[in-house]
Amino acid sequence: MPDDATPALTGAALIKDEVSRLPDAPGVYRMFGDGGEALYVGKARSLKKRVAQYAQGRFHTNRIALMVDLTRSMEFTSTRTETDALLLEINLIKQLKPRFNVLLRDDKSFPEIVIRREHPAAQLRKHRGAHSIKGDYFGPFASAWAVNRTLNTLQKAFLLRSCSDSVYESRTRPCMLHQIRRCAAPCVGLVSLEDYGGLVDQAEAFLRGKSRAVMATMSEEMQAAADDLEFERAARLRDRIRALASVAQETQVNPETVSEADVFALHAEGGQACVQVFFFRAGQNWGNRAYFPRVDRSDDDAEIMAAFLGQFYEDRPIPRLMLVSHVPAEAELLCEAFCMKAGRKVLIARPTRGEKRGLVEHALTNAREALGRRMAEGSAQSRLLTAVAETFALEAPPERIEVYDNSHIMGTNAVGGMIVAGPEGFQKNQYRKFNIKSTELTPGDDYGMMREVLRRRFARLAKEEEAGENPTRPDLVLLDGGAGQLTAAQEIMADLGVEDVPLVGVAKGPDRDAGLERFFLPGKPPFMLEPRSPVLYYLQRLRDEAHRFAIGTHRAKRSAEMRRNPLDEIDGVGPARKKALLHAFGSARGVSRAAVEDLAKVDGVSEPLAQRIHDYFRKA
Repeated sequence: MPDDATPALTGAALIKDEVSRLPDAPGVYRMFGDGGEALYVGKARSLKKRVAQYAQGRFHTNRIALMVDLTRSMEFTSTRTETDALLLEINLIKQLKPRFNVLLRDDKSFPEIVIRREHPAAQLRKHRGAHSIKGDYFGPFASAWAVNRTLNTLQKAFLLRSCSDSVYESRTRPCMLHQIRRCAAPCVGLVSLEDYGGLVDQAEAFLRGKSRAVMATMSEEMQAAADDLEFERAARLRDRIRALASVAQETQVNPETVSEADVFALHAEGGQACVQVFFFRAGQNWGNRAYFPRVDRSDDDAEIMAAFLGQFYEDRPIPRLMLVSHVPAEAELLCEAFCMKAGRKVLIARPTRGEKRGLVEHALTNAREALGRRMAEGSAQSRLLTAVAETFALEAPPERIEVYDNSHIMGTNAVGGMIVAGPEGFQKNQYRKFNIKSTELTPGDDYGMMREVLRRRFARLAKEEEAGENPTRPDLVLLDGGAGQLTAAQEIMADLGVEDVPLVGVAKGPDRDAGLERFFLPGKPPFMLEPRSPVLYYLQRLRDEAHRFAIGTHRAKRSAEMRRNPLDEIDGVGPARKKALLHAFGSARGVSRAAVEDLAKVDGVSEPLAQRIHDYFRKA
């Protein structure tokens, strides 16, 4: 490169240079900092006019001035309309998570209820994710607790099966759910498929908001049964009606004038914000959830609400009505984008009177209280992390703490677990599980398992750093174990060249007594904390959460291992043949005892395959 080479443009000069080539048309712009860090994503009716504002050097806030100063490159995408630009902006914000945008940090999917129609006897079940199953979907529910409560009610009221198809096909007598009056037992013919279909239709009607009509029909049936002296049937109908009536009693807010709506209430204070979301479907409150988007003190309420709504519905079903505490910025454009995505009319409204206003005010009270609790917890959390830094001689309070633990039974189904905590508490979307893969480990070798887990975690970190990426580094690593685990961890970190991450071993006290833990640091003698130290309680919580996560992961793996069917291991036996074999012989054990001639009689099983199945169960 020549000595007089022109230095690369940055900040406002870079933006001014880009403006000269931009069209006077809708589109999306992205600002990037050093190392490709996403700083900001924005949309514009005119890219040329909007981006030119950043080049003028006159900013309303120091935050925008800093963003411009950090800009090292920009990217642009032209769109057909401003609505298209808005939808693309929302998608890119979710993908890139830019530093200076309002950001919805919790993007977990909501549970739903599905009446699965792929089987003659429809199945009632909980569902998350894409609508890949043929059936009727109802939701969203704010939490697993809300959907489980509704499922429990539906089972009591409509007696629909929840078992899998393989269990259904293999039943020879009613299961426990029938005994406790939670299932009509179509699997063994205690109810005809026609009558069972009637129960399914009633459940669907109830979930679509026709609860009064369903209860009226059931009341008429109960009275008719009583008149015919069928008192047992009348009693069963009475219990089903009570189950449906309990929904209204258990739910605090059930509106009469709102059938389907999501309610959003925003409360912002001290540079933090809470958006409380309530879900109303079929005239019932299906729960609520509090969100704490990343915001800046300079963001006004309308901007926060607009950014939140756009990101919230980026990958979720859109209701017909949204009731809001603050009218979002560019509400008409946002509404147009939602209509385009949903393929029907969508209304965003800030009610000023009546029941709808009461729903919003109720949500706003919840938002205000949730943010107050979070701010109080955040202050206490900040003090705790400062004390943790002092205890372990860290340079600054840790932003990311990783805690590792292993779980197994006599070396079987061994797993490692990593949990993550920081200023905002446990970061569950960062948790990781590690299936122990090494075949050279002695069963029960905890040190070897910890070596494998740490090698896989930090080898990836080292590889990403070498490639010029910016992976998330922990500020502190806690290991469940004493000097031995710490030594094993040090060896791995030295091999990988990652020796600047602080390591601490946490050994349980004698008889595993809480409060008598000893802490091990490299090159220092072990020590204990005061029994009532807040730092000790906090570290115990971290260790217990890591243990809970590792144990839960191990149990799930062990349960899956126990449920695995031997037929899955036989080449040529797919889902259809497996179902036919289980239907013919009742279970895998029945298949294992069958003769070749009997196996070959099963639909879809040829003689060579029958011989292969027979040989599989008799191999040495």
